Amino acid sequence: MTSTEELAKLRAQEAERIAIMLARTKGERREKLKGGEGTVAWVTENLCIGCDQCLIVCDDDAIELYHKEMASPLLNVPSNSKARILRDACTGCRLCVLACPTDAIDMIDR
Repeated sequence: MTSTEELAKLRAQEAERIAIMLARTKGERREKLKGGEGTVAWVTENLCIGCDQCLIVCDDDAIELYHKEMASPLLNVPSNSKARILRDACTGCRLCVLACPTDAIDMIDR
């Protein structure tokens, strides 16, 4: 039978393996993303969940949240937050794309 200490050690090893794999995947994804001054971030509104992760990582203050009414009358929520990119302030750094949990943000040509 596996002891508590052995189980904790196995969990720590698995957590480290997963962290390394995710870091590698994020690095590969960043290499494939176009970016720079000739690009700007674009938010696909229906994928955005208003989590504000992009807002947190943006050093250029190029993202703002706005409220949009819910599309479904079945949900009794007065408003829904969405992200919007301020094109002039966006430097094309790609941080928001990497931070978005729903892949709602892409880089497009200016």
